[in-house]
Amino acid sequence: MYRFLLTPRWLAAAALTVVASVVMVMLGNWQLHRYEERTAINDRIDAANTVDAVALTSVLTAPTAAGTPGAAPGKALAWTKVTLSGRYDPANEIQARGRTVGSKVGFEILTPLLLENGTAVLVDRGWVPAPPGGALAAPEVPPAPTGQVTVVGQIHLSESRPAPVDRRDGRLDTRRISLPRLATELPFPVYGAYVLLTEQTPAADPAFVPIPIPHEDSWQNGGYAVQWWIFAGMVFVLYGWQARREALESASGKPSGARPARKADRPRDRVEAADERKASRDRVEEADRRAAASRSATVTADRPESD
Repeated sequence: MYRFLLTPRWLAAAALTVVASVVMVMLGNWQLHRYEERTAINDRIDAANTVDAVALTSVLTAPTAAGTPGAAPGKALAWTKVTLSGRYDPANEIQARGRTVGSKVGFEILTPLLLENGTAVLVDRGWVPAPPGGALAAPEVPPAPTGQVTVVGQIHLSESRPAPVDRRDGRLDTRRISLPRLATELPFPVYGAYVLLTEQTPAADPAFVPIPIPHEDSWQNGGYAVQWWIFAGMVFVLYGWQARREALESASGKPSGARPARKADRPRDRVEAADERKASRDRVEEADRRAAASRSATVTADRPESD
């Protein structure tokens, strides 16, 4: 009954079904990996207030030369809680413009923190609103504290798509916080990630608004993984359904896609043919009578009445 499955057409369909299913399973596994990766990031974000901070130098690779940042950490280190100490360098402060917090546009202020070994870490001290003069006007920024400072914050990966860097209002001005681009403007080696400040000793100025950390949409990836796995099973169900359908059609002797014969396709006997011819003549005669009656009525209406 199913010997047709050994024909070239059905063997090719079986091979295509297997390949499609394997590809879909692999896509589902990749989405599962993204779900686990994003879930781990969310866990680090949520745990930042309860876990102890680790030394930044213990998790990030130290830079070796000015003009080139240190090695960029992987996503597995994003939002790790770290601590570091040093002295701020306000002469090379950076303002990242066009940054939105709470639907308002302003600036993020990043100040290099110089460590004892001569390297530096960019510390995002927080957000300040744009002045009334607009996005290109100089913002009001509280000065960085002098002397030794201890910072606690979370690792933020460098942003992609570097933007131009200019000097404006005594600061480096840019749209994107791209460490490879900013490192070329700084006179000391810079780490390959920056730090979002959460605590500082001495205390940070309250004029700064902390930068909110958005959670990753991990459940979206989880949903995609389940969808791909369902699709992988559905291709086998479709293959089996098509095979079963063809087997039943072969057993019944009906060709695939056969349709019931219409009345016009059936052979007619002589009685049916005669009845159809008579019905056709009757329709023609009826039409002739109606036409004659119409002409007679028109002639009568046009004839003048006698006095």
